[in-house]
This record gives sequence, C-alpha cells and structure tokens, in this order.
Amino acid sequence: MERLSDIGVIKDLLTRHGFTFSKALGQNFLVNPSVCPRMAEYAVQNDNTGIIEVGAGVGVLTCELAKRAKKVVSVELDKRLLPVLDETLAEFPNAEVVNDDIMKIDLNKLIEEKFQGMEVSVCANLPYYITSPVIMRLLESRLPLKRIVVMVQKEAADRLCAEVGSRESGAVTVAVNRYSVPRKLFTVSRGSFMPEPKVDSAVIELEIQEKPEFEGVDEKLFFSVVKAAFAQRRKTFVNAVSSGTAIDKESIYKALEETGLPPTVRGEKLTMENLTDICKIVSEK
Repeated sequence: MERLSDIGVIKDLLTRHGFTFSKALGQNFLVNPSVCPRMAEYAVQNDNTGIIEVGAGVGVLTCELAKRAKKVVSVELDKRLLPVLDETLAEFPNAEVVNDDIMKIDLNKLIEEKFQGMEVSVCANLPYYITSPVIMRLLESRLPLKRIVVMVQKEAADRLCAEVGSRESGAVTVAVNRYSVPRKLFTVSRGSFMPEPKVDSAVIELEIQEKPEFEGVDEKLFFSVVKAAFAQRRKTFVNAVSSGTAIDKESIYKALEETGLPPTVRGEKLTMENLTDICKIVSEK
C-alpha cells in the first residue's frame, strides 16, 4: 500500500475501519517516512532473514521489513487492527499477523514453526510501558536470535546502552550487557508519531551473543542479586542484596572483601566482572 506513512492516508484508513487509539496499549504509530526503512535495513542484513515484529500498528514498519526479509511475523495484541493490516499488507505474501500477546506467546514454538532454516531477528516500535519486560523476555528466554532492533523512549535507550557501573545503568542494563552487545543507532523526534508522544525516541540494536558474557555463574542467582541491588539504589550493595535475597550479610561482606571492593559500595558502581565474581564467591560458600 503506497504512502502508508502519510498522515492523511493513515487517518482515512483508520476512520474507514472505525479504529481509535488506545492509551492503555501505548499506541503511537510512526508517520515519518525515513525511519522505518532505516530500521528495516539494520534488522534485515541478508535475504535469509526472518523477522518477528512486536506490534504491527497499521503496518508501516511491517511493509518495509517485508520488502527486505524472507518472512515477517507480526505479533499484534489489538484485534481491532487485524482488518486494517489485511488491507495494508495485502501485497506481501511473506508477511503474517498473529493476534497474540508477546509476553505470553510461545516464542520458541513460533520460531520453530514459522522460520525453519532462517536467521531470526526481532524488530519493533515498542510501546514505552512494556519496553523492559519485552526486552528481558527476549533475552532471558535465550531464543535463537541474531539481533534485536527496537525503537524505545530515548531515556530507556540511554539506560539500555549505558556502561555497566555508570550512573545511568540499572538492572536491565546488566541483563542487556550479559546477553548482547548494545548500541544506539539513531534518535527519532516525537513529531515522527501519530499521536505525538511527549518524549523523543531512539532506535537501538542488541547484537545477541551466542554465549552470555562472563559465563560460569548460576543465572538465577546472578539475576536475583542484580535485581535486589538495583531495587533499592540508595542502600549499600550489602543491605540491598541481603534484604532482597536469602543471602546473609556476612557472605556478601566476605565476597566484597575477596573482590577488593569496599563494604559501603552501592550496586550501581559494580561492573559486570564485579557482579559475576561476587556471585561466584557467594555460590561457593
């Protein structure tokens, strides 16, 4: 469908289908014609690429992905958009829409059934309210993905791509750096969307690592420690972790001592190597 990023075309399309935007679903559709092609170019790097799209909207990004990828499967929660997408994606037989929730769907089964023999990546304009949960699910599920290219709120992009141990980092920063190599690709102004949000956005890429960074530590223990450390950022690492996990203070103090860290250190100051070493020491006691 031509001129799908034209505001007038989109308004006419949505009016004909009786569609109204849902604030609860965080719906902001891209109307900047230059953004989706750029995202698609980063996500589809060869002609054997299969793409999982999280939320299709009216199909602006979906169309650009379908022009480049071998197959595109969009997981769209809002069933009101299905007739809209039937129209906008009509010319792309390699594009399919699945009416489901990305947080509940069996992604391993989806990949196995839809993308046999393909290199699979994720590409999406993510609603702000589910950015971290979606990214964490994609990463922690250890899916056979090559990369994740997503548009998120600019502040979220800064946090996701921050250096672990910096002031901007958080629990999700640690997770992202454990499973992938993150980088910010480009920023997108708020005027690129309809309706216009109150903040700017940015597109980031997470290049998935076949083996997680700093292997040799129990995943469940690692993330329980990380989540506890960042849940109460004003507390010292010892107090935050001891109150948020079953690990006693004495064990944490000893782990800090063995890694050469002061007992008053806060979680946000620790590097990936620090966190991994602490978890290894604690698990051995």
